[in-house]
Amino acid sequence: MRWLVFWVLSAVSVLADGEKPGRFDYYVLSLSWSPNWCETTGDARGEDQCNPRHDHGWILHGLWPQYQYGWPSYCSTSEAPPTRRMTAKMADIQGSSGLAWHQWKKHGTCSGLSAQGYFDLSREAYDSVVRPEVFRQLDRTVQLPARVVEEAFLLANPALERDMLTVTCKGRYIAEVRICLSNSLKPVPCGRDVVRDCRTEDALLHAIR
Repeated sequence: MRWLVFWVLSAVSVLADGEKPGRFDYYVLSLSWSPNWCETTGDARGEDQCNPRHDHGWILHGLWPQYQYGWPSYCSTSEAPPTRRMTAKMADIQGSSGLAWHQWKKHGTCSGLSAQGYFDLSREAYDSVVRPEVFRQLDRTVQLPARVVEEAFLLANPALERDMLTVTCKGRYIAEVRICLSNSLKPVPCGRDVVRDCRTEDALLHAIR
């Protein structure tokens, strides 16, 4: 029994140490297909992100510090939280200031960066990946194998290899493309827990509004 208590306490200690800001192995850049999110979630909420005037395609869900297995979240940090102005300025690529705030609270606090530093790095990561133009040319909802989305990103980003990104689905909808990046934003292989390739052969992709 004593060994079990010791093992549990040791594990808790390791997890606590792992939650300190700035201690992680790589980033996951998560891109969300906004028209699909609006169809499944945003429209019912009346989210402004879904207003056609924004013309959103692939938006930034977040930039997530990641371990080789697992990830830190909601880290205790001495950095000041972002101002409303900071989060509002992220809405052009994240859809809403509310999402920017949530991403800072859950993931940015673990980056070891200031709020402004985290948002600047998130924008830099977003801009470093070419979003294939073919998706902006859709004029109607299409059905396609999810692997086609992966192929399009690989063609548009020659530095990426297959083990450096994954496509996820929510039901039959294409949900996100997740790309693994080093701390200096160079493509790196993803950990096994990140790679969850959607294998749907008739996944739905809604056109930009």
